[in-house]
Amino acid sequence: MNFPAVNPLDLGRVAVIMGGVSAEREISLLSGQGVLAALRSAGVNAVSFDPAQQSIADLAALGAARAVICLHGRFGEDGCIQGVLETLALPYTGSGVMASAIAMDKVMTKRLWLADGLPTPQYRWVRSEADLHAAWGALGGNIAVKPAREGSSLGFTHVTQAEQIASAWQKASAMAHDILAETFIAGRELTVAVLQLNGKTTALPIVEIIAPAGNYDYQNKYFKDDTRYDCPAALPADLTASIQRLAEAAFDCVGCEGWGRVDVMLGAADNAPFLLEVNTAPGMTGHSLVPMAARAVGLDYAALCCLLAAGARLKV
Repeated sequence: MNFPAVNPLDLGRVAVIMGGVSAEREISLLSGQGVLAALRSAGVNAVSFDPAQQSIADLAALGAARAVICLHGRFGEDGCIQGVLETLALPYTGSGVMASAIAMDKVMTKRLWLADGLPTPQYRWVRSEADLHAAWGALGGNIAVKPAREGSSLGFTHVTQAEQIASAWQKASAMAHDILAETFIAGRELTVAVLQLNGKTTALPIVEIIAPAGNYDYQNKYFKDDTRYDCPAALPADLTASIQRLAEAAFDCVGCEGWGRVDVMLGAADNAPFLLEVNTAPGMTGHSLVPMAARAVGLDYAALCCLLAAGARLKV
C-alpha cells in the first residue's frame, strides 16, 4: 500500500486537541499526548490544546495552521468541536460537522445503514425502562444495551435475562437520555481502520479482538494486556475483502472523511458480518487499533500522525 509522502515542515504549527469534558477524557489525553510526542519527534511544530482548561480564544491565539482532533466522545466526536473549527477557519482532521454528529449517534447511524441495505443488528430506540423491557422481548431476549452517544463500551450491558433489565437501564441511562438496544451478535469481534487516500476510502488490514471471556470492556480496551489482537485477522481472503468493502461502504454512507474505524461482529453460525458503529476520532493510545492496522502495512505511528495532520481541511 502506497502512502503520500509528508514533509513535516509543510504542516506548519499543528494544534493537537485533547482532553475535553466527556466521559472519555482520560483516554483522549493518552491519545493526544501520544500524537503530540510523535509529531514533535518527526520535526513538526506541534502544540497541545485542552478545551476543558483553555478557551476558544486561546485556540485562536495559537496561530495554528491545522488541528488534529484527539477528543473522544461528546463535544469531540459529535460535531461540536468541528463546528468551532469551521467557525475559526482552522482546518482539522477527520469528519465534518454532520458526519461526526451522525456517527456519534448509534441510532441515526443504523438508520442510514439500513436505508442503504448495509447489515447491522436489529435494534430499538429506548427512552424508558418500559421501552427496554419491550425491546428485550421484541429482539429475542438476548440484547446489547448501550448509550446511543457514548464510546469505549461505557454504559454497556449484555442482557440475557429479564432480571438484568433494570440494572442495564440504570447503567446506560446514567450516561445518556437515548439508549440503544440491539440484538446481541455472538461471534468474532473485528475492527477495520479506514483512511481516505487520494480521495478514495481505503480499508487497512482487519484486526480481530480476542478479549478475556469475550469481554472487551473499558479496562480491557485501554489498561490491561490480557486482550489478544490478531492483525491481519485470520480470515479467508474472500471474506477479508468482503468485510473491508463493507467497512468502506459503511464509512462513506455516513459521509465520513479523513480517517476512522468501523467495528464489525462476525456471526458465529455463518460468518455473516454485522456493522456495529463507526468511530470518527478513534483512539491513538498504546493499545489502539488504527496504529496497529497501519503498522501491518508499513506505516509507523509517527508517519501515521503526520499523514493524518496533512489531511486536515475544512468541510463546510
